[in-house]
Amino acid sequence: MQMQRIPAGEFVMGNAATPAELASLFPGYERRRLEELVDEAPAHRVRITRPFYMARHEVTVGQFRAFLLASGHVPESIADGSGGYGWRADYDPARTARGDAFEGRDPRYSWRNPGFAQGDEHPVVNVTWNDAQALAGWLSRMEGRHYRLPTEAEWEYACRAGTHGQYHGGDDPASLARVANVFDADAAPRWPRWAAFALPTHDGFAFTAPVGSFAPNAFGLFDMHGNVWEWTADWHDEHYYARSPQDDPPGPAEGSVKVRRGGSWHTWPLYARCAYRNWNSPATRYTLVGIRLVMDDPGPRH
Repeated sequence: MQMQRIPAGEFVMGNAATPAELASLFPGYERRRLEELVDEAPAHRVRITRPFYMARHEVTVGQFRAFLLASGHVPESIADGSGGYGWRADYDPARTARGDAFEGRDPRYSWRNPGFAQGDEHPVVNVTWNDAQALAGWLSRMEGRHYRLPTEAEWEYACRAGTHGQYHGGDDPASLARVANVFDADAAPRWPRWAAFALPTHDGFAFTAPVGSFAPNAFGLFDMHGNVWEWTADWHDEHYYARSPQDDPPGPAEGSVKVRRGGSWHTWPLYARCAYRNWNSPATRYTLVGIRLVMDDPGPRH
């Protein structure tokens, strides 16, 4: 796992754009979707007072397999017998009660099988927040360093990498074509009802892409937009930004769902922005959700 040192610094967390301003960037979206983004406000200044290390890439299938073999950990999708989610060519979301884009939970799906082919360099999916915690704890014990999930503030700071736009490449959704594997013209034919929201470019990947396939941000981090959603340490609270501390906000003390960030290979551009917040229960396993770890900076050795 390649770790990149992220310097301490300040940034504006969240999104100050109004629904009208977002509508100019995302003209095809219903107004309702733009007005629902209230948990991104208020935009507020945050100081990350200590440097830290962040993995340059999302945890891969090969890395996750090596962890399981060495640690004996059993992923939740297998341990509880209910499985995960996956893609099936003849599955029709319109014929299901929830209208979910993917089939599941089903024991046939897990980190080993999301319904589409993955190599060892692809980001692992169908992993829960609890699986991510197990990986971080095991790696900490093995290496004598402290690995963990990033806080929301650390994640957004690292994603922006000194920039101020909706994406680390600017405000234009078209900027994603160079840096992200999101819902685009390669994936859209499999979900025609949502094709209007696809990025109108081809990146060559209908599903996940090998990590590092696109350009990194200014901090040298790959796939901060797209490929797979990434778990953070924080509970979700839509009112937290109004009262969070300026220095190293740790997130709410309690909650029922954990925040995930960054979007995925199946995510529309609106939801792959730096400031967008999504969430799931810690036991959620899904074909779009993966892991990226951080490591505390041990500081100078004496």
